[in-house]
Amino acid sequence: MPETFALVRLLNSLLMGVEVKAYQSIGVHPAEAAEKAIAVNKALGLELLVVCGLILLFIIVRLTLSVEKPAPLQQVVEMVHEFTGSQAEQVIGHGYERFQAYATCIFLFVLINNLLGLIPGVEMATKFPWVPLGLALLTFGYYHYQGIRANGFGYVKQFLGPMWWLIPLMLPIEIISHCARVMSLTIRLYANMLASDLVALVFFSLVPFAIPAVFLGLHAFVATIQAYIFMLLTMIYLSQAVAHEH
Repeated sequence: MPETFALVRLLNSLLMGVEVKAYQSIGVHPAEAAEKAIAVNKALGLELLVVCGLILLFIIVRLTLSVEKPAPLQQVVEMVHEFTGSQAEQVIGHGYERFQAYATCIFLFVLINNLLGLIPGVEMATKFPWVPLGLALLTFGYYHYQGIRANGFGYVKQFLGPMWWLIPLMLPIEIISHCARVMSLTIRLYANMLASDLVALVFFSLVPFAIPAVFLGLHAFVATIQAYIFMLLTMIYLSQAVAHEH
């Protein structure tokens, strides 16, 4: 993304000093700290653009909503809604509707951020590790919240095991297991998108015509698959959290 991108420049002017001091506090060299701060703001700028774009999309669809003559944009949104709804119904089951909005937003947010890498001069936010990590932590907090909301203290009991004397063994295992989900969501999305971006970049530098187009198609495919997997894992974690067998 060009340094002249207005939103990134604004974020740099607002946050640069705080970010650089934070990096320096953990021993990062000032020059390297400034580079890291700029990278963070590039990713944050892209995320904000995607969020604003999605909000604008939903507003436009809502204002132009029509049952008799749906616009093409409305039809596309309805297709996405039906797709995520069918997946949620299969994975979560009864009561999936209250989780569909979150799953749909996660899917669209990850997908659009992944596909931004197809635009020349624009970097994907998901190639920066802290973006997948932030999404993973958000999902982690969301499914635990829904689990407690659905089951109360019964949700916490699943971490303790079936018998009280198993608590010292089961509690660490369950905590590590759930923390590993954050690592899994983060590393899977980050590593796959970074690798896809590097492969396309290498082939564009070697052969600037024809052949790299194949890898752009592959990149789009990987971007879609990774967004779907992130959404699917979110649904699986939700289904386990809200199940009433705890």
